[in-house]
Amino acid sequence: MRILVTGASGFIGGTTVPELLSAGHEVVGLARSDAAAATVAALGATVLRGSLDDLDLLASAAADADAVVHLAFKHDLAFSGDYAGAAYADLAAIRTLGASVGGERALAIASGLAGLSFGRPTTEDDVASQQGHASPRVVSADAALALADDGVRSSIVRLAPTVHGQGDGGFVQTYAGIARDTGVVGYVGEGTNRWSAVHRADAATLFRLAIEQATPGSVLHGAAEEGITIRDLAGALGRRLGLPTRSIDPDDAAEHFGWLAPFIAMDAAASSTLTQQRLGWTPTGPTLLDDVEAGHYG
Repeated sequence: MRILVTGASGFIGGTTVPELLSAGHEVVGLARSDAAAATVAALGATVLRGSLDDLDLLASAAADADAVVHLAFKHDLAFSGDYAGAAYADLAAIRTLGASVGGERALAIASGLAGLSFGRPTTEDDVASQQGHASPRVVSADAALALADDGVRSSIVRLAPTVHGQGDGGFVQTYAGIARDTGVVGYVGEGTNRWSAVHRADAATLFRLAIEQATPGSVLHGAAEEGITIRDLAGALGRRLGLPTRSIDPDDAAEHFGWLAPFIAMDAAASSTLTQQRLGWTPTGPTLLDDVEAGHYG
């Protein structure tokens, strides 16, 4: 298949592109800068210069592809405090890609598990929009799933809060940075809330399987580990960084963690049992604590 990949030069894209190429697919990678274009070319993909804001370009590229893997997200905008702006840009891109890919071709998008708490590990059958979760990212996921009604083999891959590995610049790297700045690895309350996790290589394999096998309207979970307590994560980071761990009172969490506070306090345990059964996905990568101990966040 000829597959368009947005976010091809990113942390997940940099592993997904080789995964697709090794399976015999042709890959066209969207790149918004000279550096990103050089990365995409080095991976062996055809470079398409542009960004998520170039909707006409996205429409044309999707129409020329057999499948689309949508990984790009304006993380810089989201991490600066405008999460809604980043999510709505994502929604516009998904609507454009979905309208253009058409037919029975495949579209797989990256979504998230963070914030989808059901008082137990979230499963693929849990529908966020029916549980009072109306965040912009959920709207994007719903828009992708609705494309199945038009014959598109659409699927959403709900990724764990931490997709980890060497080069990760997400939540765990931010958490480690706060620890270095404050001199302590903090956790909120008792720290028994959990994050699911997945290694970047396992996430890449899941996106390939989604494009190749997923049925229209599939919800898939990129969660190799159902849940690691934040206190255990803090302990591993503390050992690696040579810093003490300490409970942070919930009332002081915003001051201590900044914008990360609601994420570090949330429970985001998730099961991927149905995904593994339906697609034959078998995660084999290192665990999150393995990667912490290996020094990827040290």
